[in-house]
Amino acid sequence: MEKTVFIKLRHRVQVKPGDVVTIGDVAQIIANDRDVAEQLKIIPLYKIQPSDKNIVIIDVMKVMQAMMERVGSLDVQTVGPSQTIIEVVYQKRRFSTPYFLLIWLLLFVGSAMAIMNFHEDVSMQEVHQRLYEMMTGKKIDKPLLLQIPYSLGLGIGMILFFNHVFRKRINEEPSPLEVEMFNYQQSLDQYVILHENKESMRKIDDD
Repeated sequence: MEKTVFIKLRHRVQVKPGDVVTIGDVAQIIANDRDVAEQLKIIPLYKIQPSDKNIVIIDVMKVMQAMMERVGSLDVQTVGPSQTIIEVVYQKRRFSTPYFLLIWLLLFVGSAMAIMNFHEDVSMQEVHQRLYEMMTGKKIDKPLLLQIPYSLGLGIGMILFFNHVFRKRINEEPSPLEVEMFNYQQSLDQYVILHENKESMRKIDDD
C-alpha cells in the first residue's frame, strides 16, 4: 500500500560547520504512518563542507529523491517553499568595547548633525520665535518654552517610531525599520536562491 507523506520545507535553517543536515532539519513531515515519518526525518541530506562558506541551498527535489531511495513506495505531497536556505553559523567574534563605543559615537554624532542641519534648513528657530510671539505677544531670541518640549518630544517620537527602549520592545507591532529589514532579508534570500540555481545549472552544463 502506498504511503502518503506531506512535507513542508523550512525557509531558513542555521547549522554549524561540519554538521550533517537531515530531512528533519529542513522540513516538517506529516505521514499517515508515524514510524515512516520518524524514519524519514533522520535521513541525511548533506554534510557541510568548508568550501560551502555561509550559504547552502537544499531543493525539494533532493529531499524527495532521498525519501524515495530510503522508502520506495511513497506518495509525497509538497507544501510551501521549494528551497531551504542553510545558513552556516561560524563562531562569533568576541565583543569589542572600544569598537562598540566608536560605532556608537559615530552614529550619535552623525544623527545629531543630520537633525541640526535639517532644523537649520527649515529655519526651526525662527518658527519657534514666531510661534512664541503669536502666543505671548513677546519677541525673544530663545523661546525655551517651546524649544524644550519640542526637543523632548523629538526624542520620545524616535523611541516610539523604532518601538524599542534599548532592547525592550514597547509593543508587539513591528517598527518600520524591522519591516524594512524583513523586506530586505526576503529580497536577499530570493537572490541567493536564484543565484544558487544558476550556479547549479552551470555545473550541470559543464559536466
